[in-house]
Amino acid sequence: MKKIYAVIFLTVLFFTGFAQKDKYRIVYNVYYDTSNGNYEVFITDADGKNQKNLSNYAGLDWVYRTYKDKIYFISDRDTSCRRCYKLYEMDQQGNNVRKISDLVLEDSWMDTRNGKEMIVSARIGREVRVQLFMLNLENGSYKQLTHDTAGYYVDPLFLPESKQVVFRYRSDRRNRYMKTELYIMNEDGTGMRQLTYYPQDDTTNNSGEYHAGPPRWNDKGKFISYISFQKGKFEVYGITADGKKQWQITRGDKAAGWHDWTPDGKWMAVDISVPGKKVYDIYLMNARTKKMIPLANTWKYEQAPSFIEIKK
Repeated sequence: MKKIYAVIFLTVLFFTGFAQKDKYRIVYNVYYDTSNGNYEVFITDADGKNQKNLSNYAGLDWVYRTYKDKIYFISDRDTSCRRCYKLYEMDQQGNNVRKISDLVLEDSWMDTRNGKEMIVSARIGREVRVQLFMLNLENGSYKQLTHDTAGYYVDPLFLPESKQVVFRYRSDRRNRYMKTELYIMNEDGTGMRQLTYYPQDDTTNNSGEYHAGPPRWNDKGKFISYISFQKGKFEVYGITADGKKQWQITRGDKAAGWHDWTPDGKWMAVDISVPGKKVYDIYLMNARTKKMIPLANTWKYEQAPSFIEIKK
């Protein structure tokens, strides 16, 4: 009888997990035309079906954040400046494209906690570069949060239920050889402290790869995840906001990269590559079993997935 109940429990757990996953679709970026540097925003069902190009623009479109059923992406479609990006919004059919602000953004991850404001890395002129700003998503106004113009602030993430943000930082923005680590601070810019520390005995990262990549939040486990090139390969790692606990999340013969979590923290969408080959595919990982399910698997570069709610 105990075995029967155990089987029933595991069956319910299995299908409940998939029910949660099937509330979402996955948005990701495709290096669509490598000869012309054209990146497109794609969407797929959680089982890899119904893949569709949403942006259809002969330039650079790159999704960095979704919120509920909205897609936020950077694009160079409204500027002649090289590597100058503006923030846009569209729905999951690729319609209702709207430029949110004239603030020039850096090529950086961003975050929103309520769908009304976004924390971004942006620039003003030549001197104010890679600084953090709070951007109003309704009217495009913004407020500068950091004022250390010598520093390099990118990939900001809100910490839920707190007034703190996590981001990648190095003290000299012009020194590309200086590695970034994750830092945490209050939203007003005070209380800044280092969160991650790359292992001193790891000598495999000699090609300028991430010490700590863009941070993501897992709400179920209440931890920050990020990628790091350690032991000769990219993997996803976890760390608590106080920095007291740190661990490796993904393992295997393939390298795990940019990723996102479902709001319940049970599923991770991640781009996967084979070490030595610069080809990226989108996989879905069960957070409990660590089983990887391939979704978008072609010869094209498919990267940086993000979950989006299916609009009924």
